[in-house]
Amino acid sequence: MPAQRIYLDHAATTPLRPEAKAAMDEGFAMWANPSSPHAEGRKAKAALEDARTRCKAALGWDGELIFTSGASEAAALAYEQVQAIHTAISAIEHDALHRYVGEGEAKIPLGEDGEVDLSLVARACEPSAKLETGGENRTLVAVQHVNSETGTIQDIAKVAQAVHGADGLLLVDCAQSAGKYPIPDGADMAIVAAHKFGGPIGIGALLVRDYAMLKPTGGHERGYRRGTENLPAIMGMVAALECGGIESWATTVEQQFDFKNALYAGGEVLMPGLQASHIYSVAHPRLSAQALLIRLDAMGFAVSAGSACSSGTLKKSRVLDAFGVPDDVASRTIRVSLGWNTTAEELDAFAAAWKSLT
Repeated sequence: MPAQRIYLDHAATTPLRPEAKAAMDEGFAMWANPSSPHAEGRKAKAALEDARTRCKAALGWDGELIFTSGASEAAALAYEQVQAIHTAISAIEHDALHRYVGEGEAKIPLGEDGEVDLSLVARACEPSAKLETGGENRTLVAVQHVNSETGTIQDIAKVAQAVHGADGLLLVDCAQSAGKYPIPDGADMAIVAAHKFGGPIGIGALLVRDYAMLKPTGGHERGYRRGTENLPAIMGMVAALECGGIESWATTVEQQFDFKNALYAGGEVLMPGLQASHIYSVAHPRLSAQALLIRLDAMGFAVSAGSACSSGTLKKSRVLDAFGVPDDVASRTIRVSLGWNTTAEELDAFAAAWKSLT
């Protein structure tokens, strides 16, 4: 057992970067409401807009940015305010997005290569007949950039081509990729969560190519979100982004993939499609996921059985099912996810512990 516990559940949430904490302390000193007209409010407003500009620059986004309380609110804002009538969603999206897709709406399956079926993407958002009001019946399609359970990367450029070719709008869930990889080209809207890359919990953003894609509701954030902006958290989020992407982590991408290969000594790494280097689904040859979590926790390792919202259930993962993972294998699968402060020594310790499990 390691002298200290080793945390490998960064896809659920990752520790706050020191730079983010320092920026939050600075933000707490500016306690005024950014919408207030007095000098204190104007100072807070200036800091807010500076953070917005820096956040877009760090993400490489040249559209608009609406700060939210996290990924779930960003998803809600996108679905509830989008200028579209129908929705379509890939079968492997996070539960926070699936809740907005109604009965009869398109759920796009995957091909054998782990990628969303592009022919079905186009079919799901083909332009429908004009509405009685004269407007077009557009479809909002949601596809995750990096899957939160398997680390599978979707080719968003290809998806965008299919969506835009049928006059649809593309919402990309970048909760597991933002702050690590660039926001993919082709996204009309993108979801960002700060606590996945070293920013504070309770802050995120919806990136929007053009405000015209959304219906304004009044309030703050240019009239697209109600509620006073959380300036300290916003400043912490920006500081975390400015630390750099996955190339700034304590381990290199090569070391991360070496770790993946080492896991084969005690089981199988499930790799449906193109694989990111920081999230792995790993199946043990004999032990159940629940037994693995108990054993590993006792050995000093924090991992999970999937997304935090569903890992406490005994049901088979909807995501693994969509990827075609057999029930027996899925029942023996855990998720191991790395973060900005994961060290090579920690990876070696986990690989040894994993190999020792019988």
